[in-house]
Amino acid sequence: MDVSGLIATLESEGHSLAHTAERLGAGVEVPTCPGWRVRDLLLHIGGVHRWAGTVVAESRREPLHLERAEGISAHLPTDGELVGWFRRGHADLLKALRNAPEDLRCWAFLTAPTPLAFWARRQAHETTVHRVDVESAAGGVGRVEPHVATDGIDELLGGFVPRARTGLHSDPPTSMSVRTTDTGARWLLHVGRGPVTVERSSGPADTVVSGTASDVYLALWNRLPLRELDVAGSEELLLRWPETVRIRWG
Repeated sequence: MDVSGLIATLESEGHSLAHTAERLGAGVEVPTCPGWRVRDLLLHIGGVHRWAGTVVAESRREPLHLERAEGISAHLPTDGELVGWFRRGHADLLKALRNAPEDLRCWAFLTAPTPLAFWARRQAHETTVHRVDVESAAGGVGRVEPHVATDGIDELLGGFVPRARTGLHSDPPTSMSVRTTDTGARWLLHVGRGPVTVERSSGPADTVVSGTASDVYLALWNRLPLRELDVAGSEELLLRWPETVRIRWG
């Protein structure tokens, strides 16, 4: 996806998230985020948007270190103010991204063609995943557009999973192929004692995981049970996935 498409996704997903949260109310539990209620989710994503927007708008070369994302806001909103507070942070982030020059120079924490592309992509998927979370609080099973889901799988597998802090390892080494049945995307993961390496290709693998782009996206982001996917071969990596591939704040 290009930057404009990612920003458009961020915009639409944020509007959907706010609409559902407003309908539910702050006190409803969020099943896909154990221990959280809608209030906690809005505080988190509203803080993340402000944090990311500040990095982009100020062209910051160093990260803003916060114990919690919402710590960027001096005064936290009451329950009645939460949705409006979220919407303002969302709007400010969209403005920062749209006003940023293509050659923006600022801090980013994953490899990307440009810092602007990184932030547009990261915030599009941060917001998409949490939109699905809010919909789970409404009793629904969120779905993600195939092209958006495919891009998000690529960010997760190509960006987050190979980082040293991700605890996905195997001894002896093993491999896993991830395939989307509707968009034809392919990734091949090589998992050993060191960092995971990823190829954007198909090939023989000890484990083959396949499903629609939306289902694969949600399952790999731990928002859908992995048993919902088609699995051939060893299930060892998948059994360990929910505990070893978890993207946390900080």
